[in-house]
Amino acid sequence: MRTVAVLGGGIGGLAASYYLCKSPQVTKLIVLESSSRFGGWLWSTRRSDGAVFEHGPRGIRPTGAVGCNTLNMVDDLGLARDILPVTSSHVASRSRYVYVAGQLHRLPSGLSGLLRTFPPFSRPLLFNVAKEIFTRKGTGADESVHSFVSRRLGKELADIAADSLCRGVFAGDCRKLSVRSCFPFLFEAEQRRGSLTLGLLLDSGAPPGIHPGPLAQRSIRESWAQWSLRTGVETLPEAITEFLQQSGRAQLHKDAAVQHITPSTSGWKIYMEDGVISADHIISALPAKALCSALPSSCHSLIWELQNMSTATVAVVNLEYDGSILSMRGFGHLIPSSEDPGLLGVVYDSDFFPQHNRPSGQTTRLTIMLGGAWFQEVFGDPEHVKEESLLTKATEAVRYHLGVTATPSWSRVSVQKDCIPQYYQGHFQRVESSRSFIKEKNLSLSLIGSSYDGVSVNDVIFSGRTAVQDLLGGGI
Repeated sequence: MRTVAVLGGGIGGLAASYYLCKSPQVTKLIVLESSSRFGGWLWSTRRSDGAVFEHGPRGIRPTGAVGCNTLNMVDDLGLARDILPVTSSHVASRSRYVYVAGQLHRLPSGLSGLLRTFPPFSRPLLFNVAKEIFTRKGTGADESVHSFVSRRLGKELADIAADSLCRGVFAGDCRKLSVRSCFPFLFEAEQRRGSLTLGLLLDSGAPPGIHPGPLAQRSIRESWAQWSLRTGVETLPEAITEFLQQSGRAQLHKDAAVQHITPSTSGWKIYMEDGVISADHIISALPAKALCSALPSSCHSLIWELQNMSTATVAVVNLEYDGSILSMRGFGHLIPSSEDPGLLGVVYDSDFFPQHNRPSGQTTRLTIMLGGAWFQEVFGDPEHVKEESLLTKATEAVRYHLGVTATPSWSRVSVQKDCIPQYYQGHFQRVESSRSFIKEKNLSLSLIGSSYDGVSVNDVIFSGRTAVQDLLGGGI
C-alpha cells in the first residue's frame, strides 16, 4: 500500500489517518479537508479570559470497547494530564431532567427509581420491567425506536423517555429512527435473550480485542461517566493533527474540497479545484451525501444508497450568565417533541465541567440545542434563519424552564447544518448494500464516519480504526 487518501478532516478522517500512520505498510498519506480547519464537529471556543464553550460534543463516554479505544488514543497522544473526568457519583451523572407539562422532572435512577412512582410517569418502572420480560420477541428485521419501546416497555415510556432520548442523542424523531441502528445493544439483547432485561443483565455486550491502557484502566477504577479535556474536546483533533504533521508521512490539506473521483488502473484519481491527486486507496470520512456527489456515474447503485441517508441540522446556542443562577444541579434537561418540537434540550455545562468556566468571578454556562429533525418546520431554511430568533428562543427557554430572569452576559449561536445523520428504519440494509457494491466492484474505497456505524465520537473513531485494520489486514 503506497498512497492512501483520506477524504474529510473531521474526527473520523483524522482517526483513520492516525491509525494509518502507525503502520509501516503505508508510505504516503494525504488528508483532504474542504473547510479551513480540522476537527469537524469537535469545535471549541476558548476565550481569552479562560472560558471554554463547546459547539458540538462536550463530553465523551469512556464505556465499552469503543470508549476504551478512544482513551487509549488519548493516552498515546500524551493528553492524559489534560483529562477532565466526571464520575458516575457526580451530581451531573445522577441528576438528569425532562420537561413535561410545563415542569421539570428528575428522571428515575437506581433501585428507588424502579420501585417508586416518579412524575411524569404514572407508575413505578418495575411494572414496565416485569411486563417486558414476558413480551414476545419481535420478528421484523428492523423497527422504529418508538414502536420497539412501546411494544416492550409501554407507550408512556416511548412517548416521554424514548422520544426525549432520541432528540438528545440524534436530534431525531423516534417514530422514524431505527432501533437496530440507533440502539443496537437493545435490538441485540431482544434477539439473543428475548428480553431487554435479561439481555442487558446476562450479556457483557463489549466486543473483544481492545486492551485497556493506563487511562482506560483508570476510568474503570474511578467509575467515570464521561470526560472532556482541559481546553475543550477540540484538543483531541488538534493533537492528532500535530501527530500527523510530525510523522513525516502525512500531507494535510485544508480548503481542499474534492470535486470528483474516478477509478484508475492503480486506484483513484482525485480531482480538486487546483489539481489532481493519485491514490492507491481512498478512505472516505465525508458525509454520505457529500461523497455521492463526488462519485462517478458508474457507481449509480452506491450513489442511490448514499442519497437516501438523511441528516438533521441543529442550532447550538451557548449562553453565559454572571453568578450562580440555577436552582437545581445536574446534567441538563430534555424536552419531548410533544412539548416543544423546536427545542431539543438544555445542558448545564457549568455543573459537570466547571473547569471550563472563566477563572475570575462565578458564572453559569448553558447550551441550548434547537431544531434537529424539526428545524425546517419550526425555523425555516437553515441558510436563511436569523441568529436573533434562535437566541431569543434559547433565552426564553432558560427563562420559562429554569426561572432565570437575568440577561446573558455572553452568547454565541452556531447553526450546524446537516451535522447528525438520521438512521431511519432500514439504515443497516443501506449500509450493507453500499459496502457490498464496493466489494463486488473491487473498489479501493472504505466508508467511515457518522453516516454509517454510529454517531458518537467513540463510534466514529472506532470506524476509522476498523477500516484501517480491514485495509491492512492486521491489528493496530
